Amino acid sequence: MSDIEGPVVETEQGKLRGCIRKNFDDEEFYCFLGVKYAKAPLGDLRFQEPQPLEHWTGIRDASQEGEPFIQKDFVAKSIVGSEDALHLNIFTKKPIPDASNLNPVMVWIHGGGYTEGRNSTSLYGPDYLMTENIVLVSINYRLGILGFLCFEDPSLEIYGNAGMKDQVQALKWIKKNIQNFGGNPNNITIFGESAGGSSVHYHMMSSLSEGLFHKAIMQSGTATAFWAEGRTYAQEFMEFIGKGDLTKKEQLNYLRALPIEELFASHYNFTNSLPIKSLKVVGPIVEEPNDGAFLTKSPFENMISGNYKKIPILLGYNSNECMIFSTEAIKHEIPMNELSAAEMISRILNIQLIHQDIVKLDEKIKKVYPNPEDYYLILSDLYFIMAVISTARLHSKTSNEPVFLYRMSLDAELNLFKRILKIDNFKGAAHVDDCGYLFTNDVLPRPKKDTLEDISVRRFVKLWTNFAKYGNPTPEGNDLDIIWKPFEEIHEYFLDIDANLVLGNKPETERIQLWKDIFQGNSRTANLL
Repeated sequence: MSDIEGPVVETEQGKLRGCIRKNFDDEEFYCFLGVKYAKAPLGDLRFQEPQPLEHWTGIRDASQEGEPFIQKDFVAKSIVGSEDALHLNIFTKKPIPDASNLNPVMVWIHGGGYTEGRNSTSLYGPDYLMTENIVLVSINYRLGILGFLCFEDPSLEIYGNAGMKDQVQALKWIKKNIQNFGGNPNNITIFGESAGGSSVHYHMMSSLSEGLFHKAIMQSGTATAFWAEGRTYAQEFMEFIGKGDLTKKEQLNYLRALPIEELFASHYNFTNSLPIKSLKVVGPIVEEPNDGAFLTKSPFENMISGNYKKIPILLGYNSNECMIFSTEAIKHEIPMNELSAAEMISRILNIQLIHQDIVKLDEKIKKVYPNPEDYYLILSDLYFIMAVISTARLHSKTSNEPVFLYRMSLDAELNLFKRILKIDNFKGAAHVDDCGYLFTNDVLPRPKKDTLEDISVRRFVKLWTNFAKYGNPTPEGNDLDIIWKPFEEIHEYFLDIDANLVLGNKPETERIQLWKDIFQGNSRTANLL
């Protein structure tokens, strides 16, 4: 391999030429950007499961990032991206380790509610994580209707979960090729945030992902969260665009023939037209059994039965995830702030409550959440926190592998969404804030040496990469001055990540009991806590 013009690495499909970048400590590492891992899902391949990449001759340029999948950009509020975006980025040490000294691999799955997000270094820069001896990979996958449309007619073979199957295809590519980049194919950790975290959890339950990874990190997202579950809606969508009378085959042909910009616009208008009680249509679904099925049983069924990959898990949540809903930017997209907590619960559970029941339920909730600003903490619990804690509880009961639970309370200058959205009236950590301590981005400044931000970045990086290396974030002899004990059925240990690291026991006890009382007896939430 020569790096006179950039490093060259051989893959099963052909050669790639990358580029060189410097990490947080000003050390050089190698980047291979926009690396395709499957055929472009265009034409007849639209909505289908991903197809293996063909071989090429010569050396392909891997020094420039690929486009995101078509989406509405959260910050710019404009439509960006394309349909040809099945690619990944790889970051590795310089020089590349030889076969006798391979580094652990960490595969990042971005969030974005299965409708937006990207693997771009402008948001998920590798400079912090590349201070450690790991190989980092970040992947793109199909989003929205392109990734999650399902036709219930089995003859069409559009079973849904194409976006999840993209992730599987990426993991297969990584497993086969990562050794040439200095990565250990027998020590792969998948990690993600929000929808990326729930994706990680789904992979633990999918037979398609068997043998493709060995540890899992879930940040603010699990498959047990109600928003992580999509539904079949093809006929509803076709009626919305005036094509409901076509046969299923004609509907599929029509959608495949639509220019991507028109398809995206129609689907975007459709999802915006839905009543808030729907809350979610796009996301992983339980498929009808078929040879290429990603998931055929619900997450709870798999977890309770123990039918999932028994591997070390690290998972957690931010202390006030849904403070982001207090901002005008989010209010416009998700106008739920006008609802009482009881009304919000009834819509999440898709049940009707009469006025008297709503009043009683609100009174019960206000005893535990007495302040008006607690509304966003209630949403945090409903959307994220209770699902994360219940996931820790269920896995600790059904697996002998360790489960490490954390709460991020840190409120400093690298809290990503809090800084982007200029949230100054709430304390604690919002949704996505943890990402600012694992990845560099174009929004936040680099921390200065020995500041709280610098110390916190190095703590996060050390905890996460220790877990990837050893299956334990604080192995014996670590320099973090704390032992992070695994979550257990009796001792529900968790690590509070704030200005200091503190080991706690039984997180959010009073709030958990409230939601347990409210949710018991409801079939959709019976297993929540």
